[in-house]
Amino acid sequence: MAEELHIQGTTKQEKYESLYLQLQALVSGEPDRIANMANIASALREVFGFFWVGFYRVSGDQLVLGPFQGPVACTRISFGKGVCGTAWKEGRTLLIPDVDQFPGHIACNSLSRSEVVVPVRSGDEVIGVLDVDSDRLDAFDEVDARYLEQICDLLS
Repeated sequence: MAEELHIQGTTKQEKYESLYLQLQALVSGEPDRIANMANIASALREVFGFFWVGFYRVSGDQLVLGPFQGPVACTRISFGKGVCGTAWKEGRTLLIPDVDQFPGHIACNSLSRSEVVVPVRSGDEVIGVLDVDSDRLDAFDEVDARYLEQICDLLS
């Protein structure tokens, strides 16, 4: 596959469907998970214009910043802390319409207003999370969650 995206569709769901097929082709021949995370983060930001999109990888009892697109970010997040650490601890996707209302939210950037965090798994083990932030309130819904989960499955 050429390293160029060709997104078709006008709805969010159509864009995710088009993007997913291209990401599937892009990562299928590449065994390096970090390289694949980098391309996924870039593609998501390019297609949807998210404020921040990237990965945190599990290292001991912390998440460590991985490939991302957007402003500088927190480098380490402890297990169970903030939205990312909570998604890791609970092993489930979290949709946060207003980050200021999330107990213990870690403000890596004050412009972030809403967030979706998806666990990345290898088998049954959570090995990282995909974190997507918006500078708008209530920017994410179940469509985002469902397709971002499918995209994260490409990394397992």
